[in-house]
Amino acid sequence: MGGKGAMNKMKGKAKQKAGKAMGDERLKGEGRADEAKGRAQGAMGDARENLQGMKDSLKGKGRS
Repeated sequence: MGGKGAMNKMKGKAKQKAGKAMGDERLKGEGRADEAKGRAQGAMGDARENLQGMKDSLKGKGRS
């Protein structure tokens, strides 16, 4: 996973740690949400890459 997904995941983990250290439940919640968003973005990126790979494979088979 790269790009926005990885950034949101890291940002979420940092917010969770900061929230825990400061006793701020709202910040911890924001961190969990950011981390979940990052995981979802990563999954969408992986799905797009897999779809593109399938398309490329099918194109290659048609030329044989």
